Amino acid sequence: MMEISEDSLFQSVKEIIRQSREKVFRIANSTLLLTYWQIGKLIVENEQQGKERAEYGKKTLKNLSKKLSLEFGKGFDYTNLSNMRKFYTAFPIVDTLSLQLSWSHYRLLFGQDDKSKRNYYLNEAVQNNWNVRDLKRQINSLAYERVLEHKKSPTENIHSVLKDPYIFEFLGLTPDQKFSEKEIETAIIDHIQKFLLEFGKGFAFVARQQHISTDTSDFYIDLVFYNYILKCFVIIDLKTGELSHQDIGQIDMYVRMYDDLKRGEGDNPTIGILLCSEKDETIVKYSVLNDKNNLFASKYLLYLPKEEELKEIIDQDRIRFELDQNNNKQP
Repeated sequence: MMEISEDSLFQSVKEIIRQSREKVFRIANSTLLLTYWQIGKLIVENEQQGKERAEYGKKTLKNLSKKLSLEFGKGFDYTNLSNMRKFYTAFPIVDTLSLQLSWSHYRLLFGQDDKSKRNYYLNEAVQNNWNVRDLKRQINSLAYERVLEHKKSPTENIHSVLKDPYIFEFLGLTPDQKFSEKEIETAIIDHIQKFLLEFGKGFAFVARQQHISTDTSDFYIDLVFYNYILKCFVIIDLKTGELSHQDIGQIDMYVRMYDDLKRGEGDNPTIGILLCSEKDETIVKYSVLNDKNNLFASKYLLYLPKEEELKEIIDQDRIRFELDQNNNKQP
């Protein structure tokens, strides 16, 4: 019989314990969610039988809370029972629940009154394995509103993946100071996981300052990613100043070169994104950015604005995007 080293024994036992604990957590979590959902269902059905629903429901919940707390202890106070009610109201079909999310996830989700928002954050949290802190940040930074265009079919497109503006408060760069493109690029690499979370689903990091060589010249692309959902390379050019025609011409050239020199046989056309601190909409409108489906310019912020300020920025960008889309559809 082959001897097992002490370290191998430790690693094997550790893995068994880890897997067992994960299994126990999954079972406990799914049981808790289904229990709370069933309690919420009973509360709602009971309320619907009352003559004056609001007062009747409030009184019933208080009495139920007292009795359950006496019987089972903590976890069944009035607030938590109210949350179970909201849980069922927001997700009345039990099969739509994702049992990989926790009760803390769902408390954030049913706080969203709009069904489309709830479903967006639910799906993104599941697909991208967001923890509670990640989900809270996405909600607070209005990620749903910042998506260029929400998909109308199961198939993803570039508009349903990209955002405008992007918020990079996690880079730790003070917004009232000036930073070079290299400094911002370095900060992104240092916080690559948070950057990928903010940037959207399906992105994988490929290279920084990737060298592209032709017969006559050498070029260096700031950041290169691959999106496995869209099946294409995404190249990013960082700009700390105002967007210029030269910047747009450069990203257009980079995309063409990348398609010619790097794009694989099964890849879709490369996408180019100009990430700029200031975006002149007139330049965007009268450039190739307005004509091509694979070139984009998005603004980035180094801080998380107050909600009203962020909503104003998003609304302005949304109006411009919709006008551009309508203009492009006209013959």
